[in-house]
Amino acid sequence: MKAIIQRVAKASVTVGGEQVSSIERGLCVFLGISLEDTQKDVDYMVRKILNLRLFEDENGRAWSCSVMDRELEVLCISQFTLQCILKGNKPDFHSAMPAELSQPFYNSMLEHMRTAYRPELIKDGQFGAYMQVHIQNDGPVTIELESPKRPMDPKQLSKQEKQQQRKEKTRTKAPSDSAREKAASRPKVDASASSGADGDVSSEREP
Repeated sequence: MKAIIQRVAKASVTVGGEQVSSIERGLCVFLGISLEDTQKDVDYMVRKILNLRLFEDENGRAWSCSVMDRELEVLCISQFTLQCILKGNKPDFHSAMPAELSQPFYNSMLEHMRTAYRPELIKDGQFGAYMQVHIQNDGPVTIELESPKRPMDPKQLSKQEKQQQRKEKTRTKAPSDSAREKAASRPKVDASASSGADGDVSSEREP
């Protein structure tokens, strides 16, 4: 899971010209959910987002307080484009979790965040809608966050990845096989032919 976190003075979301959500000072969080994300990724991201020390304390000391310390708001927005992989100049989004799976996953993350904090201070946009997001970045402060990558279970490898592995193994074996084939097809050279017509090298030298 990936997130872009911005410290904001205020932020809002409109859909079709109508405002659907807004916050005052706090965090605006764009979330990109991948095919591989699990509950562990949710736990990690919620913990980090709510505890990032991006705010000053009552004495004005920077980087001392989290949104929870200051009782500020959080605006979450689902953004599958964070899982973009460029193919040349064209964005590819196949690593993003499909909408029919990511919507309940995203909703469960919101509920987890509300349970960990205060429900009324966690806002969100409109999943799947074409949104206009208005942000007044405070600082500016922008943080990139990604949940830790874990080794993938071999059973979860896609068919394409398995095919790629087989191709790589085939390529590593190919040179030795072709070398043996070339050696077998190469004509044998008669030792006598290379040493003169009579095959006696010493006879051509002066005693």
